[in-house]
Amino acid sequence: MPPSMKTELAARDGDLRLCLLLGIAAWFLFLDHVPHNAVSLLTMRNFGFSGATDLFVFVGGYTAAVLYGRMMLERGFIVTATRIFKRLWQLYAAYIVLFVIYIDLIGYVARKSRASELIGDFNVTGIVDHTIRTLIHGLLLQAKPLNLDVLQLLIVLMAIFPLVLLGLVRRPNVTMAGSIGLYAAARQFDWNLSSFPDGKWYLNPFCWQLLFVLGAWFALSGANQMRMLRTLQEFAALRAAAWLYLLLALVLTVAAKFPQAGLIPDLLRHVLLPDDKDNLAPHRVIHFLALAFLFAYMVPRDWSGFRWPALQPIITCGQEWLAVFCAGVFLSFAGHLVLITGPDSLLMQILVSFAGISIMTGVAYYVSWSKRQDQKPAFRAQAMTRLSEEGRFAK
Repeated sequence: MPPSMKTELAARDGDLRLCLLLGIAAWFLFLDHVPHNAVSLLTMRNFGFSGATDLFVFVGGYTAAVLYGRMMLERGFIVTATRIFKRLWQLYAAYIVLFVIYIDLIGYVARKSRASELIGDFNVTGIVDHTIRTLIHGLLLQAKPLNLDVLQLLIVLMAIFPLVLLGLVRRPNVTMAGSIGLYAAARQFDWNLSSFPDGKWYLNPFCWQLLFVLGAWFALSGANQMRMLRTLQEFAALRAAAWLYLLLALVLTVAAKFPQAGLIPDLLRHVLLPDDKDNLAPHRVIHFLALAFLFAYMVPRDWSGFRWPALQPIITCGQEWLAVFCAGVFLSFAGHLVLITGPDSLLMQILVSFAGISIMTGVAYYVSWSKRQDQKPAFRAQAMTRLSEEGRFAK
């Protein structure tokens, strides 16, 4: 195996930029999932074509490649596949718990408050009349309750990741080309997974796999490719082109909120404005790659800002992203209920958003603290063993 790949992966291990981005994505996903929330106007999707979901999927692929890539190189495919499937089971178990409790709460609240429109709003039609059938389809990932689509997508992507990782380790460019080909074919022939009771997945996994594999491909790129990327970042013209594209995306996204003004030419409206988030429109991919290109240039691995106290909550949320994401799903539902049953004012929207992010951060700190407590007995046992050996050698 190429030693450059192992070296590159070792260099990426513990990169706080990944934690920072995952934390930002988790916070933005929560804000975006609370309907009619003015605070969500501050998230990524309001300033360009891509959004928090794009960031979450790309960084998820990058992080998975860093975590399991070295294991694949050192311990082989079988061991690595079992570790990936262990993580996959954790994701699926989290999804099951979320799905069962989530739809039960929605059904209960809808019945008690006589707000039947909640069932339609949260895409759990049939839970009252066909509870068992809805649960079965949900366990098979065929239901699409609101706000669980990202976790469903991640489960499918992790299920195929052992084969993708094997391909990226042995033939990275060929595997990346295959991912691009699948993306193009899925868009051309409208490939997608079906959902219950009708329709298709919100986030088409045949298309969204492109961002996940792109993230993994960048993480596993050899030393030569990384040097080429750093060289490209030094060209002011490329950086200027990326900034211009981001500016164009910003102008079009803002102008699209005021269609009556007629600010957007017809050509741009037909080519760039259809969001097509389901099938990951090409201009979304380009927009996100432009953001990633500039972020990697402006924020180095050893950036001093990682020590700023203000960023520690975001970084901690990124380190414990699964627990934070699951908490965010429940909190977005709770925030929605608060806003539709109470005073839906700007102040209430700010309070709901602040409370949700605060609770998510508290969950992250608790999980991090709990993990440290689990590790302490092992450290003490190692210390006792070392002291025992030292005493035996002294005799």
